[in-house]
Amino acid sequence: MKSISAALWVEILKTRKSGMFWGTILFFMFVSSLMGLLMFVQLHPEISGKLGMIGDKATMLRFGEPNWQNYFKLLMMGISSVGLIGVGFIASWVFGREFSEQTVKDMLVLPIPRSYIVLSKFIVVIIWSIILSFIYFIFGLLVGLLIDIPVWSGEMALSYTCTYSVTSFLIILLSTPVALLASYSRGYLLPVGFVILTLIAANFTGLVGLGPYFPWAIPGLYAVSSGVETMQLSSVSYIILISTGILGLFGTLAIWRFADQK
Repeated sequence: MKSISAALWVEILKTRKSGMFWGTILFFMFVSSLMGLLMFVQLHPEISGKLGMIGDKATMLRFGEPNWQNYFKLLMMGISSVGLIGVGFIASWVFGREFSEQTVKDMLVLPIPRSYIVLSKFIVVIIWSIILSFIYFIFGLLVGLLIDIPVWSGEMALSYTCTYSVTSFLIILLSTPVALLASYSRGYLLPVGFVILTLIAANFTGLVGLGPYFPWAIPGLYAVSSGVETMQLSSVSYIILISTGILGLFGTLAIWRFADQK
């Protein structure tokens, strides 16, 4: 236990002192504030012309009545996209930096089981992702209260909070394949490209009705139910997503076990 505690402490220290950590926090706060701005334009359509492109975008999207229910849906739509990007970039950075900065050789000779190193990195990815999800949601709530969105309901807020928490958990599970690619390719380029590709593919599979069977589309479908029968999630959907996460985890462990033989 001391070995994994030491490895975890090192990973937390590296993350806390990096600009990447604080940059992602600011990015998620910015995206959350944009969600509030879009709803603010819905509340005050007379100012849309003064906001230029943002105002035009908000007018075109037409989220329905500017109330808390639609605002929560907007936040859900946001996290289903920016969450995949954020978690993917985090996993790419946590695992890929050791290879790009040539520190992996020093880590592999330490008297610590390599599985502990991998697990400590995944723990950091999970904690980091939870922090970002929390900041995004809380900041979104604060912005919503600030712009005085009508029709607040505590019961509705609790329901969407639970949905948001599950959505964030599903997104975090998809960090392991990115970590696998970062470890296999020994850098950032391939996993970052993979993150972008999966985001595009998630939207495409949704259009053709295959979203419930594509892991990276499942969190978004869970967050915002469309009511379309072909887009409804089933137990198979969750099995596919969880299996993807498990395979990514064990694949990453296997690569790090033989990392010095590549």
